Amino acid sequence: MSLSISKRGRPARRGVPWLIRAAAFALVCLALRLSAQTPAPAAVPPPARLSALAVEPDWSKLDAYQGTMTRADFTNLLDTVYAPAGAWKAVIDIQPDGAHILTTGTARMLLRFADDSAGPAKNPPRYWQPISRITARHGSGRKPLAGITIALDPGHLGGAWAKMEERWFQISPDSKPVTEGDMTLLTSRLLATKLEAAGANVEFVRNDTQPITSLRPPDLLDEARAQLKRQGLAFIRDTYNGPADPLKMNSVQWTSELLFYRVAEIQARARLVNRKLQPDLVLCLHYNAEAWGDPAKPQLVERDHMHLLVNGSYSPQELTLDDVRYEMLIKLLSRCYAQELPIAGHIADSLAAATGLPPYQYTTGNATRAGNNPYVWSRNLLANRLYQCPVVYIEPYVMNSPEVWDRVQAGDYIGRKLIHGKVRESIYREYANAVASGIIAAVDKSN
Repeated sequence: MSLSISKRGRPARRGVPWLIRAAAFALVCLALRLSAQTPAPAAVPPPARLSALAVEPDWSKLDAYQGTMTRADFTNLLDTVYAPAGAWKAVIDIQPDGAHILTTGTARMLLRFADDSAGPAKNPPRYWQPISRITARHGSGRKPLAGITIALDPGHLGGAWAKMEERWFQISPDSKPVTEGDMTLLTSRLLATKLEAAGANVEFVRNDTQPITSLRPPDLLDEARAQLKRQGLAFIRDTYNGPADPLKMNSVQWTSELLFYRVAEIQARARLVNRKLQPDLVLCLHYNAEAWGDPAKPQLVERDHMHLLVNGSYSPQELTLDDVRYEMLIKLLSRCYAQELPIAGHIADSLAAATGLPPYQYTTGNATRAGNNPYVWSRNLLANRLYQCPVVYIEPYVMNSPEVWDRVQAGDYIGRKLIHGKVRESIYREYANAVASGIIAAVDKSN
């Protein structure tokens, strides 16, 4: 062993003294014993991938749907309605023991199918009732819509909020503004009278111009800024200079407004529908429009059309979001489509006969045909996805077509008038009467 002389003249070992070596060795042994006795900390689960302002879904609630749908029905609804062209295959793996559904991160849950050979599958949990079952209980001699609860959801807000939503235009200072939210509210009130006369219990999701949500754009500024940053925008503004500002979509103000009326408001309506109203059917009433150009000088267009929407046609990108995937499965498993499609078809036929409007043709990939009616399409919208019951979304008339413009200027009236070269009911009564007739026809057909 080689020695060296310390500063004090005593021999010293080269390197670490042996006592320190021994203590270090003991500490290593102690650490190894502790690691064997103490479990490693649990891995932090990956965060949920959510759409704007969404709440992380409780996947355990899908257990209530175990054994309620056959493999054939489940696969058919995915392929033909909810996720056509294989949009579902990256997030749902169908195996002999059931559907392995992606939940959060890489985790999956097993949804077991009903046994094809064991007779009819048990009914899924839901707060709404199939209309055919309601009318069968009441028998003959009752009003056609007796026992059915219908919620009317007038699209948009109207009133002081209409300009923020950009669902407002005016051709000249002395003309009547076209405000979709006010038009849908008037139509809904007229429709309610018709439906109640036919025996329905009618509820309003919105019955004035005020928002349902308690949130306002200033409450959403932080979320708006975070959303813009997630989009990777290099240039973010705080404010914008009106609807014609080409850079408004880069602004925190515009994004907060969008989150307010397009997301927070619909989420609040969904909570009202699902927790309190719990109807058998929701009718979302809208008026359509084509682009009208410069908001300061809006243009009329020589086009008029209509269409109706039921929930479906989810894209692969939409299904990567946990909340969207969960909400689609609730709609599918509760069998909303079986009630939505025939009702939408009858309303479409009735509106087409009353208005003479041609069907709108989607040329984008966000909608697909639903059934055989040329007016009815499947599309994933926030309202028809979040409302956990059958929803029919109605989009007749082009508000900035010359004929509809003239009819809006004429306002509401009883009887018929010569408007734009034709003797017609008011546009609001024509809309309401046709929808009521279509629903009555749908219920009659289901009996």
